[in-house]
Amino acid sequence: MKQLTKAEEEVMQILWKLKKANVKAVLKELPDPKPAYNTVSTIIRILESKGFADHEPKGKGYLYFPLVAKEEYSNQSINSVVDKYFQGSFKSMVSFFVKKNDLSLKEMEEIMKEIEKNKEL
Repeated sequence: MKQLTKAEEEVMQILWKLKKANVKAVLKELPDPKPAYNTVSTIIRILESKGFADHEPKGKGYLYFPLVAKEEYSNQSINSVVDKYFQGSFKSMVSFFVKKNDLSLKEMEEIMKEIEKNKEL
């Protein structure tokens, strides 16, 4: 799966949130200062060419929607970070974040409970 630029990822976050949207709706969700309409339209076309989004006709325009699930992209991105910065070790990554974020024992217990809960699924 290809990596997204910051701008492409920002637009994808909006498409994941809205499920289907025209360029105007995506633009409305972007923070100020807002980019030009044509800029957003170009980013969406790039997302389509990368296989992340597609469109369907709606009136005189189009509705755009994601083809890649947010969870799928998030998983791929995390794996890429783990491979690139932690030699493929999730244990090293978790250890790094525990140290850098000064997690409390309570927070670590909550994380462990969440892991155990997900194992049961």
